[in-house]
Amino acid sequence: MPEPFRKSPPRCKASRNFRSSRPLGRSRRGFSTKIHLKVDLGGLPLAFHLTGGEASDSRNFEILLELGPDIAPRAAITDEGYDAKANRDGARRRGIYPVIPYKSNAIDRPAFFPKILYKARVRIEQAVGKLKRFKRIALRCEKTARNYGSFVALALGLILVKSVYTA
Repeated sequence: MPEPFRKSPPRCKASRNFRSSRPLGRSRRGFSTKIHLKVDLGGLPLAFHLTGGEASDSRNFEILLELGPDIAPRAAITDEGYDAKANRDGARRRGIYPVIPYKSNAIDRPAFFPKILYKARVRIEQAVGKLKRFKRIALRCEKTARNYGSFVALALGLILVKSVYTA
């Protein structure tokens, strides 16, 4: 009688690297990947960073500030996911005004919040909407970080080209 099939550990280093190179994160609805996108005020993409779906947004704020061209922004506009004192302090150290809304359960919420500046965050959402129009990115067809990142970079490049060559 044949012995039941057993899955053996990977024999080659490439298959171990393949498993560790997936930015797949486990969330409530299954596997997902977060795209942390850095855009300018016109809504054009500057840089991006991939993490697993369960990864915290606030831990990737410093990485996102360092990515992209050497442009000194005046403000960093984010959503509540990046709400942390360390993120605000890190932005201020770089000379950037943090426009990060406080969570509803925050203890030391200031009375003033720049709502006019925060309205510019719609540009980020529009850039993500343009990116999600690409089916391979919206459906997360690629399994490795390198392949998925390549498709995200290609889609962002096409968005940039389309913004230059519009009739």
